[in-house]
Amino acid sequence: MADILIFLIIGIFIALLFLNIYFRVKVLKMYKVLVQNRVEFDSSHIFNAKKLNAEILPKYPDFSKEILSFIGHIRKSVSIAVVLVVLITIMGFILKKL
Repeated sequence: MADILIFLIIGIFIALLFLNIYFRVKVLKMYKVLVQNRVEFDSSHIFNAKKLNAEILPKYPDFSKEILSFIGHIRKSVSIAVVLVVLITIMGFILKKL
């Protein structure tokens, strides 16, 4: 049982690493486009859709697709990473109790 949990933890850790690399490449492509076009917003816009729709999208209507794609990738990577870290933590606790 302990061996299986160790392999699962290692597998999830590797998945977290590849997830980080994949989303970093995706996010950096979108970030480059936004920086080149001087689109500016802060982290509060990433996690607050109402504020994003009210303040940023009307200000930069030509780049709404890029903004939404960038924010979508950030949200998705954060949520998947949180789930994987929680799984690693739970399996670590289980492994410690064995």
